[in-house]
Amino acid sequence: MKAKVNKDMCISCGICVTVCPEVFAFDDNSLAESIVDEIPKECLSAAEEARDSCPVSVIDIYE
Repeated sequence: MKAKVNKDMCISCGICVTVCPEVFAFDDNSLAESIVDEIPKECLSAAEEARDSCPVSVIDIYE
């Protein structure tokens, strides 16, 4: 599985970074981004929680 953040809509609230720092981090513009090519299996639940917690729904998790 992969994760993608729509940076055009990201509001930099940081929930995804807090919930799943193994997958999400802030870039140089303080926008969230996925920092892995593939979500580690042990992090998938946390990545999905980060997606579901995003107040602007800009995180996609896909195959």
